[in-house]
Amino acid sequence: MTKQKLGFIGLGAMGMPMAHHLMKAGHELHVWARKPQKIAPIVDDGAHLHHTARDLTAACDAVLLCVFDAAAVHEVVFGADGVAAGATAGTLLIDHSTTHPQKSRDMAERLADETGMDWVDAPVSGGARGAQAGSLIVMAGGSDADAARARDITAPYAKQFTHMGPVGAGQASKVCNQIIIGATVAVWAEALNFAHNFGVDAGALPDCLKGGWADSAVAQDHARRMAKLTPDTVGAGLMQKDMDAALDMARLTGSAMPVTAQVAELYRLVTARTGESGQASLIHLYTDQPFSAD
Repeated sequence: MTKQKLGFIGLGAMGMPMAHHLMKAGHELHVWARKPQKIAPIVDDGAHLHHTARDLTAACDAVLLCVFDAAAVHEVVFGADGVAAGATAGTLLIDHSTTHPQKSRDMAERLADETGMDWVDAPVSGGARGAQAGSLIVMAGGSDADAARARDITAPYAKQFTHMGPVGAGQASKVCNQIIIGATVAVWAEALNFAHNFGVDAGALPDCLKGGWADSAVAQDHARRMAKLTPDTVGAGLMQKDMDAALDMARLTGSAMPVTAQVAELYRLVTARTGESGQASLIHLYTDQPFSAD
């Protein structure tokens, strides 16, 4: 693999281990953050610190983003001293953020028109543990050539990279991922509550169903945490954001999503009641007492 000068913006729970994997693979890493003190450890490990996203982009062959939402991506790319200000034709932007598919497509078109910089939307699945283990699943949207470049760059932390179509297709695939996860979490919350109310050891359900058709990563992670009422590891508002993006895309494409609409309302309800809207927060609609396995 050709060693490259890579910029990384968004060094949080996901981005930091991803960036470390790039350094371990031998790439020259460049970083920027609004609060440089928060990324001091990776700078101490050898990453080059820049004072603006503009300067970072001008120094790199490709820039990777892993920020909260489309608004954050827009600010980093098109804001003052942002990525676009330092972009040149042939430089690649790889966006690992989970954002709105149409907004991603619109931003990619604008960046290409204004600077010639290419864009691959490449949201990931696997969470912080997958990022640390280098086992993330990447779903990508972009041209064939750009996706091939992104596949090589992300190889140090992606165990699977699937090119799903043109720009926006990666984000649309992530919407599908979130739709499925959200619905599965919602039905697990119902099942745990029912089992407990009938006198079943609800906390043992993930073990009971392991290996069967009802098993999944959601069962072995989210359901276990819901049964114990373990606090969510994802930030407040994250799942609600994804459900709202799904429903907006349903309207734009004329796609019926009655189940997703119901799940979105459940997340909206638990947020209104508790202030929590992480993936496993739906259990709080049913109980504030853990279902502990014996």
